[in-house]
Amino acid sequence: MDDAPADAAARPSAPGLSPSRANDFLQCPLLFRFRVVDRLPEPPSLAAARGTLVHAVLEALFELPAAERTPQVAHALVPVHWEVLTAQSEAYAALTPGDEERAELVASAERLLTTYFTLEDPTRLEPRARELRVEVELEDGPRLRGVIDRVDVAPNGWVRVVDYKTGRSPRAGFESSALFQMRFYAYVVWRTRGVLPKRLQLAYLGDGVVVAHEPTEPEMHTLESRVRSIWSGIEETARSGDWRTRPSRLCDWCAFRDRCPEFGGTPPPVPPGAVERAIGVVPVAQAAG
Repeated sequence: MDDAPADAAARPSAPGLSPSRANDFLQCPLLFRFRVVDRLPEPPSLAAARGTLVHAVLEALFELPAAERTPQVAHALVPVHWEVLTAQSEAYAALTPGDEERAELVASAERLLTTYFTLEDPTRLEPRARELRVEVELEDGPRLRGVIDRVDVAPNGWVRVVDYKTGRSPRAGFESSALFQMRFYAYVVWRTRGVLPKRLQLAYLGDGVVVAHEPTEPEMHTLESRVRSIWSGIEETARSGDWRTRPSRLCDWCAFRDRCPEFGGTPPPVPPGAVERAIGVVPVAQAAG
């Protein structure tokens, strides 16, 4: 039986916010606009493609019987899954046009997987969920959503949320962005399942470092307040149309430099209705018109 209100299908859904897009806005409002409002295409970088590949292999690894989850099997899965990814995306295929480039990518992914096996023994784990999509709608706010790499549940009911990072761990004092993401996931799990994860774990395969954190309920309330504050900033910016740049060292890796006024570019006009569809508010200029 469907208990949803009869007019639920007719009502527009709340705008969504993931931890990555929240971090985009904090990093640079114009970057957020390009990704969320304009939805401009981004060519995948080699690092991002390698990350997608390693995540796909780790997900597939846990589909196998425990005894088969070995480094050798993981390495054998790398070229198989790269073939799948390149068959699905011409952009991925363009990253490894020749045998040499392909061999380098495969070898670098294998090194990351070798590091993974130094951090935990997958033969002793039976994850409750992998690539778990979670979401919850805040009252008078956005729908928080994301994808959790892995959720483990211990016999005593304790929940562990695990995220794999294929880069290197942040320097001491610079973990806030990554921990924000994990607290974000913990909050959604807490709100939707009524259980606060006991442990949040970030596994950095680039240097073999594990960053772990035990969240608390007060942290969850603080996280909600912070998300609401970020969303208020997004709504205010969307109404004003003032999608400012925020230059930083991260600009060196931005896919939109050619469109950014900081580098002599010109942002394209905002597509009609795009702000309202993405954020749920009408820009002041549009409302006045």
